[in-house]
Amino acid sequence: MPASAVPLREQTDQQLLAGLRAGSEPHFNELYSRYFQRIYSFVYTRIRNHADAEEVVQETFTAVYRSFESYRGTSSLLSWIYGIAKNTLNNRLRRSKTEGQRLDAMRPELLRPPSAFGDCTPEEHLSLRRYTQAISERLESISEWQCEIFAMRHLENMSIREISERTDRSSDAVRSSLYRVKRLLFETAELSPDDNRPRGGDPWGEAGSARSLRGAQTR
Repeated sequence: MPASAVPLREQTDQQLLAGLRAGSEPHFNELYSRYFQRIYSFVYTRIRNHADAEEVVQETFTAVYRSFESYRGTSSLLSWIYGIAKNTLNNRLRRSKTEGQRLDAMRPELLRPPSAFGDCTPEEHLSLRRYTQAISERLESISEWQCEIFAMRHLENMSIREISERTDRSSDAVRSSLYRVKRLLFETAELSPDDNRPRGGDPWGEAGSARSLRGAQTR
């Protein structure tokens, strides 16, 4: 029986990988569903925080989607995904440690507000106006319901399931919305007043990888 005729849940890992290489989103969804819980449990036992574990798992499967071509089959697919999860988690912990050290080392004078807007030169006035306009344009692209979902998650500390039930949207839609808002906020914070463009590379990866950004399954 050809692989295409075999139900996704009954396909082997190799068949799922073949579907991925052919650009099949359903094959990735099945791979995600098949191994989500085990990867989530692996991550959660090490950081003991549901929200952080969800984000690490999301980053892990994003990396899986982008790098499955490098899988050579020398170990089981699950072992390979575990390795990506471990690296992703270690990177997350190192970033958290570095950020904590920076906050501890921050001098009080760095928290003082900058000089008044009236003290700026005409060139600085123009740059700041353009900067403010660029920020406004980015944030205006966020719909009201996406703002509400972001507030539910990060201000009310609601779970994905609770948000899904309150808004009558799927958990995937909730997670996709959270990712979009977080990305825009991150890019906005990274805007340079001089050129109105994000500084450095894109820490969130390619914006179009929605297929690889499946929300953590509601439990």
